[in-house]
Amino acid sequence: MNTLFSNRNLTIVNFTIVLYFILIWLVNVYQIDFVLVGVFRELLTIPFLMAQIVFLVLGIIYLMKSKKNLLFIFSVLALTICAIITIGSFF
Repeated sequence: MNTLFSNRNLTIVNFTIVLYFILIWLVNVYQIDFVLVGVFRELLTIPFLMAQIVFLVLGIIYLMKSKKNLLFIFSVLALTICAIITIGSFF
């Protein structure tokens, strides 16, 4: 894979996606109801849901093909748990 999909870049993207869904959960738990927060939540949730699946697949493929980095393995594991919880909440 090229330099676009490096360990560092995939780790940053994985943690960003997980952080977004944690922030969405915190907004719901603490019932933060600002208009701007609602706008960003509506605009970004579907793209982050699709990116979650895409980067989970890319991360697993990259994990099998490259040498193992502990932080990258942790980010893929965190993204997997986040995907299971997020997709599981629909059913």
